[in-house]
Amino acid sequence: MNKLKEFLMAIIILSAVGALIYFMYQSGSKSNNRNLAKQIAQISPRGGPPETIEGLRKAIALYEAQIERNVREGAQTGAYWKILGIRLADRNMHNDALLAFERAIYFNTEDPVLFYLTGLSAASAAKSIVGISANADRERDRLFKLSETSYLRALEIEITYTRPMYGLGVLYAFELDRPQDAIVQLERYLQIQASDVSAMFILARAYFMIQDYARAIDLYDRIVNRTRDPAIRQEALTNKDMIQGMRYE
Repeated sequence: MNKLKEFLMAIIILSAVGALIYFMYQSGSKSNNRNLAKQIAQISPRGGPPETIEGLRKAIALYEAQIERNVREGAQTGAYWKILGIRLADRNMHNDALLAFERAIYFNTEDPVLFYLTGLSAASAAKSIVGISANADRERDRLFKLSETSYLRALEIEITYTRPMYGLGVLYAFELDRPQDAIVQLERYLQIQASDVSAMFILARAYFMIQDYARAIDLYDRIVNRTRDPAIRQEALTNKDMIQGMRYE
């Protein structure tokens, strides 16, 4: 029985190694895979897949080592693309930054920071488009949509990640005229970042846009009570007085 189990295991492993070698030869664009396949084949005296248990172990160890090297190299390549994208975005080269972030995401599809940075650059690139042609409008809309979906994807990966919440609040309130959606994101954001005055201003604007003047005024009072900056306090008071004047006209 033990010999039968060993024989069956050897057949399974032989089939897996044979399929591996065939796959590697089929993807001939990568010379390192071809070389790896040759190395595996050379382990056997007859030039085919190794037939002994020890030969199979050597082949699998060789393949696993190659996988590990590829994983490390891929991770490092993704990190380089991410750094490049950040540097380009810092120089306001957002279209080029988007290409770099796309490559970085190829190597790391579950990094919420990459999706947040993509959303940020896409929104900036959209706002830089000038002209009134149909193509310009379509490209602007495409980039704003990319910004929105990227922020949302970042939140799918990391639900408490506050930066994309804030980014969505700005996008909805200032660019897409969707104040109710802005309110949802900014209220979540302020539950975590309760002292962020800039988010309070944007949320107050969104309340104003849907004519919820009472909550807008409450937020301006909150800003006045929290800030020590006289300019910010004065801006909040001015906005509050403006809304109160509108309420009683």
